[in-house]
Amino acid sequence: MKDIFIVEDDALIAMLLEDMLADLGYRVCASAPDLERALTTARDTEFDAAILDVSLAGQSSLPVAKLLDERGKPYLYATGYGAAPDGSSPSTLPVLQKPFQLSELEQAMKRLTEADFPIQRT
Repeated sequence: MKDIFIVEDDALIAMLLEDMLADLGYRVCASAPDLERALTTARDTEFDAAILDVSLAGQSSLPVAKLLDERGKPYLYATGYGAAPDGSSPSTLPVLQKPFQLSELEQAMKRLTEADFPIQRT
């Protein structure tokens, strides 16, 4: 798992996240700053996993998560709000609390890619 799709409405956070992922050996293959572009990219682009900001300029990223569930793509949430949005599936997905350190991102990505990670898509 190397190609990562970032959904983040704050350009500075998106750039920082891209740099951190590069330091960990990942490549950001796509990025979207708003819900509309995130849905289009999630539907039409090939990637291995995604990192979703919970709130995109006040809109929930839950529709993107549902699309990723349909495609069987693993993802994690990055949020300053403390939890994944209501209606998220599964509840065991990693949630990265903003602000985060490189080591926390590394742990979340490892957890996301573990073979025994309990992702039950519904």
